[in-house]
Amino acid sequence: KNIYDYDLDQDNAKIVCITDGLTFFGRTIVERLLLHGYTVRVIVNTPDDLERVRAMKDETAKFHGRIEEVSAKLTETESLVDAFDGCYGVFHTSGFIDPSGVSGYSKYMVEIEAKVSENVMNACTMTQSVRRCLMTSSLLACLWQNSTQLGRRSVIDHSSWSDESLCKDKKLWYALGKLKAEKIAWKIAEDKGFKLSTICAALVTSLNILHHNPTPTIAYLKGGEEMYGNGVLATVDVNTLAKVHVKVYEEMNKASFGRYVCFDKVITGEYEAVELANETSISLERIRGDKYDFCEKDLTKPFCLSNRRLSSLMSTTYPISCLES
Repeated sequence: KNIYDYDLDQDNAKIVCITDGLTFFGRTIVERLLLHGYTVRVIVNTPDDLERVRAMKDETAKFHGRIEEVSAKLTETESLVDAFDGCYGVFHTSGFIDPSGVSGYSKYMVEIEAKVSENVMNACTMTQSVRRCLMTSSLLACLWQNSTQLGRRSVIDHSSWSDESLCKDKKLWYALGKLKAEKIAWKIAEDKGFKLSTICAALVTSLNILHHNPTPTIAYLKGGEEMYGNGVLATVDVNTLAKVHVKVYEEMNKASFGRYVCFDKVITGEYEAVELANETSISLERIRGDKYDFCEKDLTKPFCLSNRRLSSLMSTTYPISCLES
């Protein structure tokens, strides 16, 4: 029997699994899903994880949905199949960090990230109940391109892919990990005819973000000076990003799936750079180096960002700003 002929009742359609619901961002998605009435399975690995899920249950008891904990290992496909069984969809939000690395993300983590992405996608295609997967990728998987090869200002959007060689040359391991993880997910989805959407998210921000999410923030900003100079250093509020995930997932029921660039602010000048430095507690020099640019939009920058596709999808419910070319 073809897995896509599997019969699901209405209740199954509201059951999803999240590969990491315990990070700052993961918790925000879980809460958003609960508000929409979903049953959310949160993967746990340790007794500490279990205690954190139980605390989440108490904190979200008033929400419409409910939380379930499920034990699984992201490094074992069969373990993930068991965790996903009975779920209609999967939110692959997990990422990997190496606190001992200079930027919080070492070269070693690249292959781990790609392998887990492969495991998650294979488990999705092997689980009879699972119909779709929404993966959290990164804007870094789109924007690292060689501007010297371009004859004009180039738009970075959902069709753009970072240059793998460039990421290696600049030792941008976090960008490379996200790039390879997303590419392998798309390869499996295309080979298996499985429904996948990916959200290429900008730097996630919120109040006291460095306290909640220190290592990914530092890892993302490796190369921040160059991103700022190229006009592609962008951010997205954590609550906006969570809303985007739920909206895109629900639109997949209407055959609207694919790749989406997600940001709500581009750091185009000194004022925004100072604001980001204050918000992240990261030095201004690390964000914009010695570039003192007071222009709102510097048309001499080699790239500009566009989230036109996502903005169109979200406009009926959650209008978000869009920097168009």
